[in-house]
Amino acid sequence: MSVIYFLISISVVVAGIFLYLFIRSVKSGQFDDAYTPSVRMLFDDEVKITSKEKKDKKTDNKQKENQI
Repeated sequence: MSVIYFLISISVVVAGIFLYLFIRSVKSGQFDDAYTPSVRMLFDDEVKITSKEKKDKKTDNKQKENQI
């Protein structure tokens, strides 16, 4: 039974060390993304069309068909 107490105490100490190291690395900026902003200009921009613009396109197409 004393082995279980020993193993639990060791695991709590190891977990505390990992938590401390994780918090320290987050505060130092190790997980900041430095690569994506430099290549963001290479990605295609998605064109967002609103529902009003869709309706306008439909009416424009109908008017063009009526003119022909």
